[in-house]
Amino acid sequence: MKFIIIEDEQLAAKRLRALIEELRPDYEFVSKFDSVESATISLPVLKYDLLLMDIQLADGNSFDIFDQINIKKPIIFTTAYDQYAVKAFKANSVDYLLKPIDKSELETALGKFEEYFHSQKSKLAATGENQNDLIHLIKSLQPQGKERFVVRVGEHLKTVETSDVQLIYSMDKATYLLTNQGRKYLIDYSVDKADELLNKDKFFKVSRKFIVNLDAIKDIISFTNSRLEIVIDQYDEEQVIVARERVAQFKEWLDR
Repeated sequence: MKFIIIEDEQLAAKRLRALIEELRPDYEFVSKFDSVESATISLPVLKYDLLLMDIQLADGNSFDIFDQINIKKPIIFTTAYDQYAVKAFKANSVDYLLKPIDKSELETALGKFEEYFHSQKSKLAATGENQNDLIHLIKSLQPQGKERFVVRVGEHLKTVETSDVQLIYSMDKATYLLTNQGRKYLIDYSVDKADELLNKDKFFKVSRKFIVNLDAIKDIISFTNSRLEIVIDQYDEEQVIVARERVAQFKEWLDR
């Protein structure tokens, strides 16, 4: 049996590999990937029988891999979700291990994989239609983006609920958020990092400089070079322009 580990935590990946090699000395380790990008590039050309995949990776969600390449091999998911989530996934006949990985749980998961692999009568539920069901289930249990930001007001700290944020933008090498009340606060995130943390159903990064909240958009106006200008309720410092390369994706986001 040849296996691949997709995990962005080096110590976790090292421990998982050591446990597998202890439990199954005849298994052959093929490779380890720590990002969606590296896995997407390399998996199609590699021969393997089993994937052990963490859900949260360095550059995004591991389910982004499924959007880019077709995976039909059995998968054992690993993550840090709570026991209720684990029960839900086991009900879908998919092995799902809670971190830190328990040796006996891993033993059970490998045994289950081998049972399906050798029977040839069915595939692990992480493939085919059941895999899609699993992906939707996991996504539904994941936190729906960052809930609040901590900001400094003088010598004090306060929190701003994400639902109260109209715009996140960069200015003078710093990043700010703008609230529904028109207040501006400095935050300790880059625009790119904030974009990773926010709920993609509500927030869209329209350019390298701006992230907009859907609920704060007052108007959208055609602009030069096939771009769009967005009018934000409480913001008038400068024009918020959708980058030309993001216009098509922005329209799809609006038209969900």
